[in-house]
Amino acid sequence: MLRSTIVDSVHQGLRSLGIEHVPDGVTVERPANADHGDWSTNAALACAKLAKKNPRQLGEELKAVLEQADIPHVERLDVAGPGFINFVLAPTWLHEVLVDVVTLGTERYARPSFGDGTTINVEFVSSNPTGPLHAGGGRWGAFGDSLARILSRCGYEAHKEFYINDRGNQTVLFGRSLSARKGGNEVPEGGYQGEYVAEWASEMPHDADPVTWGIARAVREVEQSLESMHVRFDTWSSEKALVDSGAVEAALEGLRASGHVYKKDGATWLATSTEGDDKDRVLIKADGEFTYLLPDIAYHHDKFNRGDVVIDVLGADHHGYVPRIRAAMVFLGHAPDTYEAIIGQNVKLVRGGEEVKLSKRTGTMIAVDELIADLGPDVTRFAYLLQSIDTTQTIDIDLWKAQASENPVFYVQYAHARIHSISREAEKRGIVRVPLQDAVLKGLTDPNELAVLRHLLELEDVLTGAARDRAPHRVTTWVRELAAAFHSFYSHCPVLRSDLDPELQQARLWLVESCRVGLSIGLDLLGVDAPEYM
Repeated sequence: MLRSTIVDSVHQGLRSLGIEHVPDGVTVERPANADHGDWSTNAALACAKLAKKNPRQLGEELKAVLEQADIPHVERLDVAGPGFINFVLAPTWLHEVLVDVVTLGTERYARPSFGDGTTINVEFVSSNPTGPLHAGGGRWGAFGDSLARILSRCGYEAHKEFYINDRGNQTVLFGRSLSARKGGNEVPEGGYQGEYVAEWASEMPHDADPVTWGIARAVREVEQSLESMHVRFDTWSSEKALVDSGAVEAALEGLRASGHVYKKDGATWLATSTEGDDKDRVLIKADGEFTYLLPDIAYHHDKFNRGDVVIDVLGADHHGYVPRIRAAMVFLGHAPDTYEAIIGQNVKLVRGGEEVKLSKRTGTMIAVDELIADLGPDVTRFAYLLQSIDTTQTIDIDLWKAQASENPVFYVQYAHARIHSISREAEKRGIVRVPLQDAVLKGLTDPNELAVLRHLLELEDVLTGAARDRAPHRVTTWVRELAAAFHSFYSHCPVLRSDLDPELQQARLWLVESCRVGLSIGLDLLGVDAPEYM
């Protein structure tokens, strides 16, 4: 890769100037402003003190050395500002990017391997099985699934998991609510309201156990909602099955063996404050009942059977939950950095300029199904992935329903469909794309052509950052920018015009194909369809 060649040349250049040990702070990066070149290094600034020279002076000396290094594709070097060295490259380096993209294709292009087979268990959504999935849960579904896809592309083995909280008072109350509705009665105090309870009760057989049947019905509803957004899980874990298996008692014995369990006021406590929690936590109440925490600890301990690293995607009210689980995992022998928690923030829905808060069907909140019915699964999922999950999100339903350039997913999908329309039109006109090795790419010098290739070049770095920072929204940003670059290319650089130079036409046909590969990869990672017609 050209960047590694530039890095090696910079290091060798510094050594030739007497700097034997290159500091870690020396970087070679893409400048934020394209006018500053294609790559830039801060080497002169980072090494000025070691060289006992002014950074600008050292930059000029290093530039002179690098100009003799014969680095491929370098057109010129500039020393800018206090001593940055900017590399301005000939278009030929981006032509090599095109060749890489179309040769490797959607399966092999932009596949960083730093995951090295490490298994990661990503648990997300895990809503209580007492009703439809709410809109916030849909956001965590889109995020968790795309994060797993990105991790898998970066060399990890990602395992997607949903935890069903199918025991406890809420499930009992849910069953009583279904029974009441089945008999035409009011739900008990504190029970579950909304039309869906009556709707499900009408489906429930008279001889069914309301709790067991109700949980299964709720899980099926959630699974179908997520499936419509292309979200699928490898494992659906049951809290009840976990407790029945003896895993909770086994985890408790492990905690006791760690020396961090003690008795106080008739209850059994875990000394989580020794590992950063704000206070110790009760595991077993004085009456002998488990608190919610003990089964959760057993469950997280069990998840390490399906991942070297365990990631929870949690709701906005779970900040206090994280240190107590992390402490328990440390007590059970897991390294602190193998448990991660990502806190998702809430979603606000707006229609007609006003916030939508309640749903007649659920009685309390907007279900993700209602949002999908309004927007469609692709738009819903793309909307969820537009910004970082740790920020509160507002989704304007009217704006997202508009199929126009201001609708981001339509804009991206239209770029992909437009590429296929070019291929269909070329076929109609009898224009056949020559083999890649016969294409002459040197004519691709227009800024709009090169902009497409620059974005394709960035994909591997984008994926690396998105995987390491758990940030799928960066892929959303990248795919939007690639689509914008393609639309600009399409407007300014004709592909099928009859008077176009045949060599340039062939080069542009291959450029179009390279963009198709990039858009296909990006849309797949986001879990959004890549249509051929629109």
